[in-house]
Amino acid sequence: MAGDPLPVAQALIRCASVTPADAGAMAVLEGALAPLGFDCTRLRFGETENLFAIRRSGGNGPHLCFAGHTDVVPPGEGWRHGPFEAALEDGILYGRGAVDMKGGVAAFVAAAADAVADGTADRGTLSFLITGDEEGEATDGTTRVLDWMAENHLVPDMCLVGEPTSKARLGDTIKVGRRGSVSAAITVLGTQGHVAYPERADNPVHRLVRVLHRLAAEPLDAGTDWFQPSTLQVTTVDVGNAAGNIVPAQAAARLNIRFNDTHTAASLEAWIRGILAEEAPRHEARFSCSGEAFLTKPGPFVEALRRAVRDATGEEGALDTGGGTSDARFITRLCPVAELGAVGTTMHKVDECTPVEELRRLSLLYGAVIRECLG
Repeated sequence: MAGDPLPVAQALIRCASVTPADAGAMAVLEGALAPLGFDCTRLRFGETENLFAIRRSGGNGPHLCFAGHTDVVPPGEGWRHGPFEAALEDGILYGRGAVDMKGGVAAFVAAAADAVADGTADRGTLSFLITGDEEGEATDGTTRVLDWMAENHLVPDMCLVGEPTSKARLGDTIKVGRRGSVSAAITVLGTQGHVAYPERADNPVHRLVRVLHRLAAEPLDAGTDWFQPSTLQVTTVDVGNAAGNIVPAQAAARLNIRFNDTHTAASLEAWIRGILAEEAPRHEARFSCSGEAFLTKPGPFVEALRRAVRDATGEEGALDTGGGTSDARFITRLCPVAELGAVGTTMHKVDECTPVEELRRLSLLYGAVIRECLG
């Protein structure tokens, strides 16, 4: 290969970019991409460093964008090698971000280098949308860069997010959608009193129990052709009552719903508020949505990805919508988006690692994606 992903992956891992710190990661990428003819723009929003890099062919070919992140979760304790050493042992690269997803970013940089070297990149436009705010609140990263891209008429025709989507073998899974996520913090207000005189009190715990029972009792849906059934999970119930003979004044709970495309965050909020109004008229409720459900249905882009997977790995590339959220939830408002990346079994774990040979195979897979998408 003209481009080997290993040196870039090691350089990125050696940047201790625990979200939202950059620690030099964007400079590493700019140093790798600028010599390939990419125009690099550093975009800082709040505490977050982002990078948009674009290489135009000068013609009317399609525009493929690769999206990823260089921030990582905290490493934790007990690593066999330092989490930011990028150590090699027996053909394995160790380090925080080796899988999620500095390795994937490096693999696409190497694929882009190959595409420039063999002329494939001249068939269209390649760009990189790299953020340092994916593992955090995701408020000053991809979504802000997308706004900037739209304002500057840099909207791609398609976008590939390099999250580690493969389950057991490289290329076995392509993410074409994600469930939405809405969280609720509920406080039911009551009237404090002595447990021996319940007629003088209004027990908020009883009301909250009825609310939670109704919310959890019936399935939200049976799933769809592309999505598994939506699920509601109560994550905490808190009363803070230290005495056994007092009816508390309030009771609180938190819950999260991972929902498919039969719902929206607004429809689920309305459903919860309706039950609260019936069972606990005196209440407070706060809702937050980290992303709506979305689906990129099979079409030219998805089929190009499947052809690339077959060509590079021999896998069929099963289309999937499971798992948590990713920055693809933001990108879907601009263009078709899908996710394809490394085997993710060690992501976020102590001793996160990837075989060097698999990292290089990922770069070859991304090279096939570039060929298929640029025509």
